[in-house]
Amino acid sequence: MKFKAIKGARDFYPPDMEVRNAIFDAWREVSLRNGFVEYDGPTLEYLDLYTAKSGDEIVQQLFHLTDRGGRELALRPEMTPTLARMVNAQVATLPKPIKWFCIPRCYRAERPQRGRLREFFQWNIDIVGLDDPLADAETIFVAVDLFRWFGLSPRQVVMKINSRELVAHMLLDLGVDATRLPPLYAVLDKRDKMPRAAFDAALAEILPDESVRRAMNEHLALPTLADVRSARTWAPATHDAIVEVQKVLDWLDRWGVGEYCTFDLGVVRGLAYYTGIVFEAYSKGGLKRSVCGGGRYDELLRVLGGPEIPAVGFASSDVVMQDLLDEFNLLPGRGGQRLDAYVIDADPSLFEQLISIVGALREKGVRADFSYRRLPLGKQLKAASNAGCAAAILLGQETRDRDVVTIKDLATGQQREVPRERLLAEPVSNLPRGGPA
Repeated sequence: MKFKAIKGARDFYPPDMEVRNAIFDAWREVSLRNGFVEYDGPTLEYLDLYTAKSGDEIVQQLFHLTDRGGRELALRPEMTPTLARMVNAQVATLPKPIKWFCIPRCYRAERPQRGRLREFFQWNIDIVGLDDPLADAETIFVAVDLFRWFGLSPRQVVMKINSRELVAHMLLDLGVDATRLPPLYAVLDKRDKMPRAAFDAALAEILPDESVRRAMNEHLALPTLADVRSARTWAPATHDAIVEVQKVLDWLDRWGVGEYCTFDLGVVRGLAYYTGIVFEAYSKGGLKRSVCGGGRYDELLRVLGGPEIPAVGFASSDVVMQDLLDEFNLLPGRGGQRLDAYVIDADPSLFEQLISIVGALREKGVRADFSYRRLPLGKQLKAASNAGCAAAILLGQETRDRDVVTIKDLATGQQREVPRERLLAEPVSNLPRGGPA
C-alpha cells in the first residue's frame, strides 16, 4: 500500500525546508528589528473561542473534534483569538503597548487552491493597547519592511489602505441602514472575486433601493482621499475618519515607505471584528490575491471576555509569500550556503585526524561535515560543492609532514595552507565567507 500526504498539506524535503527557513528567518528578523517580541500558543483551543468571535458558521471552516471528556476542540485556524485570550488572562500585568509576533502552524478545513492550503504557517504582527494612528502606521510599516528585506520594490507590490470606520460613516451618510452594514462588508470584500452579475445581485438583495446602491458605488469608486473629502459635505464622524486615514498615510511617508502605500476604498476586509484602519498588500504582477492583510480590531478582546482594549495587527502566510517571491524570482534558500566547511582526507590514513578536526570545528560553531565513505579526492570535492559548502579543508601529506591543512575556497578555487592549530583556534578568520553564519 502506498501512502500519500493529505491533500492541502505539504511534505518539506530539505530544499523546501531551506526556502521555508529563509522566509521564517526574514519574518523573525524583521519583527525583532521593529521592536516586537515572540510568543506562541497551543495548536488546540476550545471550539467556543472561535464561535464567540465568528459565529457558529466558522465550525464548517475549521477542523474540530471532541475529546474523551466530551469537550469540543479545534485546530487553530488563525492566531488572533489565541492572542486575545492570552492578553485577557494577564491584561493587568502586561506592559502596554504590547508588541508581539508569532509564526504558528494553522489549519483550515477548506478546498485547497493556489495560495490557500489546509495546513500553513502564518506570520502575525500585533500591537495591543495603543489607540493611535501611529500604531496602525507602524503595523503597516512592518509588512512593507519585509517586502524591502526580500528586495521587492514599489513597482512589484502595493499596500492598499482604507478605514472600515470611514466606509461605515460614508454609507450611513448616503442613506444605508446601519443593520445592513455587516452583510454589506462581506459582499464588498468579494467584489473582485465574483462575477459582476453575481455581485450586483448580492448587492441588490442587501440594498433594495437602487438610488442608494448607485450613490454607494459612485462614492466607493473615488480614487483618492482628497476626492472623498471633496465629494460632498460629510457628517462630522465621516470627516474625523478621513482625518485619521490621512494621519496614517502621513506617518507612512515619515517612515519612508509612502511610495509602497496607497489609499483604496475597495479594501474593507470581510471579517466582522475590524473597527478602523484596514489594509491589504497585493502583487503588481500576475498573483491575483492579497499577500497579507489586517487592520484595527478594538472590540475583539472584549468580545472574548476581556476589557475593551485597542488593537491592530495583520497576518501573512508562507504559502502566498512563497508565491509572491517566486513570481519575481526572489525566492530565497534553494542552493544557498548550508555548510561552512567540508573536511576531506586526501589520504585515507588521515581519517581519524579528520574526525578530530570536524569535532573541534563544530565546537567552535562552524557548520562542518565530511564523507562517511572513503572516496577519491574529486568525489569528496563534488560532495562538498553539492552540500552548498563555502570551503573544503584538505588533509594530505602536508598534514602528516608539517601539521598544516589546505583550505580551498569553493567559490573561487583558490587554495592556501594554514597550520592546523591556527585553523582550530581561529576558524572564523581562516575560512572563506567569514566562517560560521
